[in-house]
Amino acid sequence: MTRTPETPLPSPKERRRLREAQSLSQTDVAAAVGVTRATVRSWENGRTTPRGTTRDAYARLLTGAEEVTPRQETPAPALVGAATGPVRTSPDRAEPTPEPPSETPPAPELAPQPEPALGRDPALGPKPELGPDAELEPLSPSLTPDQAFDALYAFCAPALVRQTYLLTGRRELARESVERAFQLAWHRWPEVAMDRDPAGWVRATAYEFALSPWHRLRPRHRNPEPPPAAPADRALLDVLLQLPPVYRRTLLLYDGVGLNLPETAAETEASTPAAANRLLHAREAVATRLPELAEPKELHRRLAEVASAERLRAAKPTTVRWGGEQRARHWTRAAIAFTVVLIGATTLTLRTAPDHYEPPLAPGATVHGVPPRVAPGPLSAEELALRAKLKGEMVSGPERLVPKAG
Repeated sequence: MTRTPETPLPSPKERRRLREAQSLSQTDVAAAVGVTRATVRSWENGRTTPRGTTRDAYARLLTGAEEVTPRQETPAPALVGAATGPVRTSPDRAEPTPEPPSETPPAPELAPQPEPALGRDPALGPKPELGPDAELEPLSPSLTPDQAFDALYAFCAPALVRQTYLLTGRRELARESVERAFQLAWHRWPEVAMDRDPAGWVRATAYEFALSPWHRLRPRHRNPEPPPAAPADRALLDVLLQLPPVYRRTLLLYDGVGLNLPETAAETEASTPAAANRLLHAREAVATRLPELAEPKELHRRLAEVASAERLRAAKPTTVRWGGEQRARHWTRAAIAFTVVLIGATTLTLRTAPDHYEPPLAPGATVHGVPPRVAPGPLSAEELALRAKLKGEMVSGPERLVPKAG
């Protein structure tokens, strides 16, 4: 049997260009082909490739042989995800649906997830209105690195501090985690700027630092901070902090930030079924303690209220950049000083260490048969006679030898 050749497809980068040239979003392509938006994103990133009839339909859509009308959707309110990167949900977002056999296996069914609504601080200006398919606009090539970093910081930091507070329950740790994440991003800016999701890169770094177990050894983090003033906020935050860190992070990413299940699994470094099970267990634990939050919509609303009740201010981007540069200088100087000390110690060792083999001295041993030395005592009769004889003989006689003066 002769195998039918597969329909040729352009490169992943060209696929995205062709889609954007037709003014189509990833959601439009997903609806036309019959897959999820995450699958279309995976095709455009080169991680997977469509097969069979799905491949043929995708190829026809890219070449323009099949027309698709872009959907006009009402913009969603300002989101947590809007302040931290691309919003990857739709108003009627349901859990992942089964895909073709060549794609990721289907995940367990979950209840529909509402749109995130954790907004930015009102004092920071108007909130960005982003629709369900909105994404972070690519930074203009004409921007300097400083300007690009400041734009990313202003876009992500305010809401990211609120998310980290829900993750840790500590205000100072939340601010410090976000600042450290952006300082690391500035230190590795070429890598972050070229990343397909810079906001996600910073968010993952901030979460990792905030959940580090080493914080419990720091003196100022041994005592808990004052809880929220409202009793309902205290109860919800207490329930969140009693969850295992990975469950808490999964719940926040899915029900707070608005990531879909595959993206939540990828950011938490877990499989999609594992992320779904963690989410279900976290929701069940919250509903057990707070039955009124059994509905995902109500849980999402309460998360937004708890985060918005705290006045959490992020530092200025110039301060963060300056702090990152100072930290980099400090560690560079420390590394240079350590290297100099190591080289000096090595040189001293080479100069003072022996350059040839010296056999060790054998340990002492007891010699038997030698009479012990005793102190001199009175002379015997024989010794007295011998001394008298020696004294009575001639000085120059043959019996004695006396050295002559030169």
